[in-house]
Amino acid sequence: MSLDSTASAAHYVAILVHATQQYVAASPGRAILLGLFYTPVLIFVLNILKQLVVPRDPSLPPEVFHWIPFIGSSITYGNDPLNFFFKCREKHGDVFTFTLLGRKVTVALGAKGNNFVLGGKSTAFSAEDAYTHLTTPVFGKDVYSWSKRSFVKVGLSTENFRAYVSMFEQEVDDFMRSDQAFIIWQMNDINEWGRFDVTDIMAQITILTASRTLQGKEVRSGLDKSFSALYNDLDGGFTPLNFMFPNLPLESYRRRDAAQKKMSKYYTDIICKRRESGHSDEPDMISALMDQKYRDGRPLRDHEIAHIMIALLMAGQHSSSASGSWTLLHLAHNVEVQEALYQEQVDHFGNPDGSFRPMTYEGFRKLPVLDSVIRETLRMHPPIHSIMRYVRSDVPIPATLAAPSKDGVYVVPKGYYVLASAAVSQVDPRIWANPMKWDPTRWSDPEGVAAQAFNTYSDENGEKIDYGFGAISKGTESPYQPFGAGRHRCIGEQFAYLQLGVVISNIIRKVEVRLEDSITEIPAHNYHTMITMPKKPRNICYRRRRFD
Repeated sequence: MSLDSTASAAHYVAILVHATQQYVAASPGRAILLGLFYTPVLIFVLNILKQLVVPRDPSLPPEVFHWIPFIGSSITYGNDPLNFFFKCREKHGDVFTFTLLGRKVTVALGAKGNNFVLGGKSTAFSAEDAYTHLTTPVFGKDVYSWSKRSFVKVGLSTENFRAYVSMFEQEVDDFMRSDQAFIIWQMNDINEWGRFDVTDIMAQITILTASRTLQGKEVRSGLDKSFSALYNDLDGGFTPLNFMFPNLPLESYRRRDAAQKKMSKYYTDIICKRRESGHSDEPDMISALMDQKYRDGRPLRDHEIAHIMIALLMAGQHSSSASGSWTLLHLAHNVEVQEALYQEQVDHFGNPDGSFRPMTYEGFRKLPVLDSVIRETLRMHPPIHSIMRYVRSDVPIPATLAAPSKDGVYVVPKGYYVLASAAVSQVDPRIWANPMKWDPTRWSDPEGVAAQAFNTYSDENGEKIDYGFGAISKGTESPYQPFGAGRHRCIGEQFAYLQLGVVISNIIRKVEVRLEDSITEIPAHNYHTMITMPKKPRNICYRRRRFD
């Protein structure tokens, strides 16, 4: 705001005060009515004057102007966070603070911003303090700890992955043979087209494949309407509303709490039965967790295992179904890439009669077209657009990220939140050529920006850091971070990548896909959910492939 606008605001306030005095003098009873009317107005005016007139602390990052107190920029941010971030960057640079329902959130954009937030020390930036109020009512207690992550890591072994590939394939095949959405394919008709809502179908396939592998045979066999109802009630507590207001007296919150207790008992019953029968070494996470012990020799308690399983089910379900939806939508819109992906399957696993040999884990790792398709989809559509941390102590902002103020470096104060957005750095026109174009071939250039970003993210030959759950690359300095980075990098990324790749490959083996005639572009992002999903309509048309 300029000095002229500040002076104008003060001038109009003075006129308003004078008019009010004359109005009340004419009739003293009008004071009550005026109080009811002007109190909200006064709050708005004071909020504006505070931002325009009151001197700011020069050590604080620049702040985004907002009209409504407490609400701040919540509506603009919530409707389209990427557009909000890019506009704020034009005015304030890569570091700025905005108000989100009473919270002060300092945003740090770009690869350096990702590194500042996600590579920060846990003593200063806390994920637990930022998210526990959302996750604990849904997942249950005793899930957030580094020892738990090391336990989960044990269950995500290469040996298990080898077993999972055939399970994924079988689940996709069984689903397509039984679901009404694929009735055209079941009729073996190569001329007729069917259609399905891509997100609905991918959500079902994701939970089936995850339950068959990570969750265990008991969970898979128990996927009935009652389980679905429990899941839906629990899922209703995993929304942006629950993140901002974790304990509202609403029916959805009561259903969430009841479902969490029932779901927890569901898993503990499975664990108890396995203990009584002398559980076999199933290639699933329940078996892996039942064998784990703390450093002092204590085994995990049953409720801890149950709550970890709920966390794996809920977190993995949303992100994998979203990524699968976006991948199929782009393949339906880009027929040449779809056919290249199909031909790659034929070349590696095809039989002369048009059928396919089972995929193997080693074979899966040698599919460059599939690899590029997945990477490009995750670049344009990372499941989470904003990652926050609660600030536990004052943290100076490096000069390489934000130019120092005239009075010294900027500082993010204790009690604020910091926010990184890989969704911004992954489509930043300062880094990527044609960033909003879905182009898997960008990953084929070994010297290109995409390859460099991925190498920095994976850093296979670089320094590894062990945060307590196995050595991983830090990856925080890369503009490409689809699974997060640093201490809280998603430990299930290899599982999710394998699940997504095998599912998509097996669908494309069986059917051709196209967007509906009424849909000429990929659907827009729905930012009103915790995981970024495609907006409706999002139907895909399909027909059975013709085997020569």
